[in-house]
Amino acid sequence: MSAAASGALRVCVAGASGRMGQMLVEAVRASGDCTLSGALDVAGSPAIGQDAAGFGQATGVAITADLTAGLSGSQFLIDFTRPEGTMVHLRECAKHGVAVVIGTTGFSEAQKAEIARIAKQIPIMMAPNMSVGVNVTLKLLEMAAKAMSTGYDIEIIEAHHRHKVDAPSGTALKMGEVIADALGRDLKECAVYAREGVTGERDPSSIGFATIRGGDIVGDHTVLFAGTGERIEITHKSSSRVTYAQGSLRAVRFLAGKPAGLYDMFDVLGLK
Repeated sequence: MSAAASGALRVCVAGASGRMGQMLVEAVRASGDCTLSGALDVAGSPAIGQDAAGFGQATGVAITADLTAGLSGSQFLIDFTRPEGTMVHLRECAKHGVAVVIGTTGFSEAQKAEIARIAKQIPIMMAPNMSVGVNVTLKLLEMAAKAMSTGYDIEIIEAHHRHKVDAPSGTALKMGEVIADALGRDLKECAVYAREGVTGERDPSSIGFATIRGGDIVGDHTVLFAGTGERIEITHKSSSRVTYAQGSLRAVRFLAGKPAGLYDMFDVLGLK
């Protein structure tokens, strides 16, 4: 769909030359209601100046490091980059009234607070995982945690590709937050991220995390509720990033016409 297409949702993609960025560009191009209006990458990237589609294809949109140019004419930005870059993009989007879909993970508490402040100016949909399946899994975890609030030890195991730079994954942390909230606990106080040596018996109120990194694993997450005589495992496995791209476009459609505010995938999917 051309940029001039009537009624098309005009979407800019950050990190456009990366693996996720290319998936997003293709998803926008293949959609029936969105058009690619901009493509961003870091200054110095060899992709600067090239067509956003790559592989000799043509969108008519060149990848740029100029935020003003890249966001010009855009209604939405989809950002799956790094926290520092996302924050710079957000501040620029606030100036231009561009709504933002954030899939970036690894934000500090200070950065999260700034995102909340910016969300008073523009609509922002922020989620550590855009997969519809993952977000349905989060709802199942909320239900399971309430039903198994006592007598069950909770452990979260996640696995990702060798290139992932943050641990535990944003999705694993979100799972922990959902479970802790359902149990009336604060994840900051009950999370256990590492075990080594003589650790003593397991604190029954803790939520444990285990991280695996290797190969090209897109993303596997398992939450174990281990009781006496039984255990329940709730697992989600991603085999392709396509689901993240499609979830991102679903978020774009949700944000269209929404007032300023901070939304998540539960809002998008009507799970609240």
